[in-house]
Amino acid sequence: MGQVMRAVVFERYGEPAEVREVPDPEPAEHGVVVRVEATGLCRSDWHGWQGHDPDITLPHVPGHELAGTVEAAGSRVTRWRAGDRVTVPFVCACGTCPACAAGDQQVCERQTQPGFTHWGSFAQYVALDHADVNLVAVPDGMSSATAASLGCRFATAYRAVVQQGRVAAGEWVAVHGCGGVGLSAVMIAAAAGAR
Repeated sequence: MGQVMRAVVFERYGEPAEVREVPDPEPAEHGVVVRVEATGLCRSDWHGWQGHDPDITLPHVPGHELAGTVEAAGSRVTRWRAGDRVTVPFVCACGTCPACAAGDQQVCERQTQPGFTHWGSFAQYVALDHADVNLVAVPDGMSSATAASLGCRFATAYRAVVQQGRVAAGEWVAVHGCGGVGLSAVMIAAAAGAR
């Protein structure tokens, strides 16, 4: 990593963003810095840009759907090292609160969200906290663009269709609104054997 990176930055809500040079992130002791290879654009990013999210402080770098390669790891990270290909869920968990202990990391009481609680993936590098809890290995042969869609679109649809809806083979599933999450829900329902 150099001392500066290129990133998409906005300084005022709802006004044009621009690509500029900003300081490289540093990994926390429990975190990593990932070199971004692919990032998605989500409706949530638009809401953040509009000022609808109280976690965002200006200036800001958006982006939360990402995949890339670990560039640097903090001293307390045990499962990941430079060169590992990874993606991450939209909600990054702390791993120790009661919600995390119950297996509900998606509603972690101390969650962080790249592109919201801190600078995100519309940049060359992004810092991610609690790497041992949050990072997911990207298998060989999977493109970074495909992997970048998993942490938000597919994770959201999976929770809705499988965990909450408990879809079973042969059941009918109707999806109203087939954007990124809706199309993911269709694929997940079909994979579960639904009609």
